[in-house]
Amino acid sequence: MKKPSDPQDGNYGIGDLLGLGSHSARKSYYPALQARIEELEQERNRYKWLFENALHGIFQANLRGGFLACNPAMARICGYDSPDHLIGKVIRLREQLFCSSAEFDTIRQELLDRGSLSARETRFMRADYTPVPVAITLLRRPDLGPEVVEAFVADITERVQAREKLEQLNQDLERRVNERTKALQNAILSKDKYLAAASHDLLQPLNAARLMISALQDSQLPEQESRMVHQVHRALEGAEELLADLLDISKLDQQAMKPDLAFTDLEALLRGLGEEFEAVATNAGLDFRLRLKPAMVRTDQRMLTRIVRNLLSNAFRYTTSGGVVLGMRKAGDRLRIEVWDTGVGIAGDKLQDIFTEFHQLLPQGTGGRQGVGLGLAIVERMARILGYQVDVSSRPGRGSRFVVTLPLEQARPEPAVSVPRLQPVVTDGFDGACILVIDNEPAVLESMSMLLERWGCRVLTAASEAEALTRVGEGIEPEVILADFHLDSGHTGCQAIHSLRKSLDRDIPAAVITADRSDETRRLMRAQYLPILNKPVKPNRLRALVTSLLSAAP
Repeated sequence: MKKPSDPQDGNYGIGDLLGLGSHSARKSYYPALQARIEELEQERNRYKWLFENALHGIFQANLRGGFLACNPAMARICGYDSPDHLIGKVIRLREQLFCSSAEFDTIRQELLDRGSLSARETRFMRADYTPVPVAITLLRRPDLGPEVVEAFVADITERVQAREKLEQLNQDLERRVNERTKALQNAILSKDKYLAAASHDLLQPLNAARLMISALQDSQLPEQESRMVHQVHRALEGAEELLADLLDISKLDQQAMKPDLAFTDLEALLRGLGEEFEAVATNAGLDFRLRLKPAMVRTDQRMLTRIVRNLLSNAFRYTTSGGVVLGMRKAGDRLRIEVWDTGVGIAGDKLQDIFTEFHQLLPQGTGGRQGVGLGLAIVERMARILGYQVDVSSRPGRGSRFVVTLPLEQARPEPAVSVPRLQPVVTDGFDGACILVIDNEPAVLESMSMLLERWGCRVLTAASEAEALTRVGEGIEPEVILADFHLDSGHTGCQAIHSLRKSLDRDIPAAVITADRSDETRRLMRAQYLPILNKPVKPNRLRALVTSLLSAAP
């Protein structure tokens, strides 16, 4: 009888299927299988050791339920004594593990859509119901179930605390920076206000000195004394320019200078500036040409005048031979005001530096009338306020070109606002015209009287509104009133003019002369239809003003 394991009958036993059907086969395969089993056991033990001793939490779970397995680190992160304790207590991840059910729903949907999530920050609820911030990496295991996942969890409490501390430090730093910035701004504002007040006070004696020097210039003096008077006049001009620049920079820094836009005949404005600089060109022996054409713009006339005047002053200051050109070009709906000169020029790497405060093209002592380096800084800031573009190109030793680009108005509105510019009228005297001067500064009263009397005027002086009314009450009626804006005890020249007109029952031509260059004062004068002349008073402007007022007298 054949044995059941005999392969000849076509039947095979288990040993035959494993290749162990014969003694030789068992001897051949059993050691190899045993070795493989041992390797697998070692591998399993290694992974088990890693799983149980990992610093990060590891778990397998069903998103619709709770944990299937987890390691001790996961239990520690969640504040449980052991993995079994965690698995037994947390049977619903959504409500019992995640601090926010809405955030769990978002994570679940993203995981179902994408299959995995990496280092997603969230918060788990610990056994004592306190939150713990974690970074979780999730991987779907559809082979184990539709919503079975495996995850690695890192406790990021220290990271979050460090981040929160950094955010707090940043907030504290930002708060301190804001406090320091505010304190600095207050200091700058105080400095600017002090500078404005100091400059205003300095303009008063400077105005008196300027008027006295002008009176001396009209006198017949010996040659040496005349030359000395001329030098003093030039020094006073320089001081006046510096103070005017400081006042403008102060107002620009305080953002107190606001544009007062009006439709302006640009050709007339630039032609007036051309006439102003003709004498400068003649004295310097330079050629000065105008290339103008009709154009209407809507601008702040005073600021635009200052911009172009500063550019022209700069051109003449640094040009010793050749000439200067003031021109206009139209380019579509834009207009370009151009100032060309044949001066020293500017190096390419210095073209932007020239617009900073107190920057000079040439060092002191290199020749030419030096400025203080505020003119182009004022140009840049005023142009920025008006929304204009300023460009400069230059070739050292050949000259420079400055361009101010502004919008062009296509149609001239009716009625158009003309440029307020006093036209000087040549006259030898005023034939005894009676002028009332009101000013609380004795030196200004004296210098104004001296100059006006040399022009043939009869001058009445008063230090206040009350004194002016007293003088008028004596039976003398002035033909023109020139009043300082700021008088004593908070009174103003406007009030004095109004009181005098009411007292005399006559609209006497009048003007306000002041060192106050604020926009508020300028708007107030315009509202009261009073011409304004800024101190220090230039004699030619004063003469033109008096001539204009006398011609308007009834």
